[in-house]
Amino acid sequence: MAGLLLAAGGGRRLGGRPKALLDHRGRPLVEHAARVLRDGGCGPVHIVLGAAAETVRERAQLTGYHVSVNPNWAAGMGSSLRVGLAALAGSRADAVLVSLVDQPGIGAAAVARLVAAATGRGALAAAAYGGERGHPVLFGADRWADVAASAEGDRGARTYLRQHADALTLVECGDVAEPYDIDTPDDLTRLE
Repeated sequence: MAGLLLAAGGGRRLGGRPKALLDHRGRPLVEHAARVLRDGGCGPVHIVLGAAAETVRERAQLTGYHVSVNPNWAAGMGSSLRVGLAALAGSRADAVLVSLVDQPGIGAAAVARLVAAATGRGALAAAAYGGERGHPVLFGADRWADVAASAEGDRGARTYLRQHADALTLVECGDVAEPYDIDTPDDLTRLE
């Protein structure tokens, strides 16, 4: 089970502060998010950077992770998802768990639940909170090409997930995680 962390955003609503560099527990948020994937059972873990990628590489300890840079990061999450899936194309992974850097309330326990729900190369699962689909999302390797083809703008894989809702397994994680995003200056109070 590979992990894929999308961490390319420029933090437009945060005044242009890249989310990967936000301070969380004394370190860049990207480190926390990558560690959550690893601690939850993913390996290898791939990270897609974009905004301020060189600064992120300088400040964050990313040794042991595979890092790709999305030069088109401003086009939205869909382009980062495509870059990440392309980086995984030659891997032996049967599935990938896709996580977002700006959701520090989602920890290793939620990741582990999704990893346990994997059902091979055709798997399709997502964390749920009170029965509502959220992140992270798990895609079996047989789905990667179609997911990448449908990924666009800031919607990422939303269109694909809606089109394949009948095959999607929801894994309730509301008792072990909080799915809030760090999007606005007010949200920064959620970081420690």
